[in-house]
Amino acid sequence: MFHSEDSFSANYTEARRKFREAAADAGGELDSWLHPEAGPDGGEIFTDVAWIGPSAATKVLVLISATHGVEGFCGSGAQVDLMRRGEVTGDADDLAFLLIHAINPYGFAWLRRTTHENIDLNRNWVDYAQPMPVNEGYRALHPALCPAVWTDETRAAGELALQTSEREIGRDATRNAYGAGQWEYPDGLFYGGTAPSWSRQTQTAIFDRWLGKARKVAIVDYHTGLGPLGFAEPIVTAPVGSPAYRRARSWYGATTRSTAGGLSVGARIEGDGLTGAIKLLPHAEVTPMALEYGTLPRREVINANREDNWLHSHGDPRGDGAQATKGRLRDAYFVDRTDWKGMVIGQSLQVFRQAVSGLSED
Repeated sequence: MFHSEDSFSANYTEARRKFREAAADAGGELDSWLHPEAGPDGGEIFTDVAWIGPSAATKVLVLISATHGVEGFCGSGAQVDLMRRGEVTGDADDLAFLLIHAINPYGFAWLRRTTHENIDLNRNWVDYAQPMPVNEGYRALHPALCPAVWTDETRAAGELALQTSEREIGRDATRNAYGAGQWEYPDGLFYGGTAPSWSRQTQTAIFDRWLGKARKVAIVDYHTGLGPLGFAEPIVTAPVGSPAYRRARSWYGATTRSTAGGLSVGARIEGDGLTGAIKLLPHAEVTPMALEYGTLPRREVINANREDNWLHSHGDPRGDGAQATKGRLRDAYFVDRTDWKGMVIGQSLQVFRQAVSGLSED
């Protein structure tokens, strides 16, 4: 008997196996991209792709997991569930599905939000031929958020810096200060990098290979870590009133929010993958959306990221205490409970059907 909870996995290796098995059972055409780094067990890690549907389809629904690596536990489970329950099929004449599994396999395997370059992939889609954005707000917070030593005292000092900032400039402005992205501190949080990361280059190659014939594209990029426990907010980065925003709002409903409008649980970020996708597909009508599931309170999530960032910048990811740090980061992005997983599956299924309906409109 099929159980949705079985679609989730305990680690990257198990998730990859389940994805490839489900894609093969669904009649998918599989491909993979080998990552230059190894996983924590020394094994190879990959970004895998499944194309399900007519090769010449002009309408394509793209499902992406693990943009922020450790968030892949959620996204992979949702992808596998949709294939196992028979929602993803090749039956339609002009509709296909492109499932991208673990676009950031390093972060998924190592339980990191970032890539092996310490890059936040969702801040990496900027034009590196132009001057990088300057985030003065992050510059002021960086010393407290990313100390050279990690103790109860330095953790508390970072929390105090955030609280002080919230009193002085407000909660939303503080959220944007530390979360919008920064291109100045390679050992810092939400780092955008100095060049396209391996994951960005791989996603570009995947889009070039599979979406050249597409004329209407919907993208659902699975994310976790922000918002009320289990609730999934459909997030777009397109400006309020733009065609992409209006389409997303009409497809996914009134809970759809734009980071550009300041009402989303997400920060007003730069270099995000949704905007990047639109630029990669100038020949198509693109409706990109990030489905953001809530987990723990925001302060617990940011502290888990701070601790993991310290571990990889100043500590030993294989040393004593590393497993506990990794466990806290995993818990910040994946709630290993039946009720939470059920909310992931139910809302994923709803959004999937809404996207298919939207793509099918003339």
